[in-house]
Amino acid sequence: MALTIISQAFVQDGTIPPQYTCEGHDLSPPLSWSHIPAGTKSLALIVDDPDAPDPAAPQRTYVHWVVYNIPVTATGFEEAVSLHNLPSGTLVGNNDWQKAEYGGPCPPIGRHRYFFKLYALDTVLPNLNGPSKADLEKAMKGHILEQAQLMGTYQKLKSKLPN
Repeated sequence: MALTIISQAFVQDGTIPPQYTCEGHDLSPPLSWSHIPAGTKSLALIVDDPDAPDPAAPQRTYVHWVVYNIPVTATGFEEAVSLHNLPSGTLVGNNDWQKAEYGGPCPPIGRHRYFFKLYALDTVLPNLNGPSKADLEKAMKGHILEQAQLMGTYQKLKSKLPN
């Protein structure tokens, strides 16, 4: 079977619940993965939004989370995982807020797509010292055995008009 990533919080192509966004508690959602291919030495995870700033006229891909050197013994992340409770050896890069943490969906307009991309690598990467998504992708080049993704969507809730 192929590498798989799922969440207990939302289904493929489903809506990401507000608690995992800037309108909620900005928690990372629970994630789990399975069917890691033989020869995998580490995993990497990138979460990004290709619809920024407006899905009707996207101009860039906004990066929400960069995680690498996840041990192959890990079967996922619990809800609200942080630097303090990631599996031992896991390293985190910088998102587009220049923070080494999860940054939840916060689309300025329209319904955006958020891709949780899991990579099985044939190596444990060196410490890249807070890499960007581009830095991590460059380091992973030639080492990706398999990739899986989970896509969820989010649109900000409409604010109530004052009475």
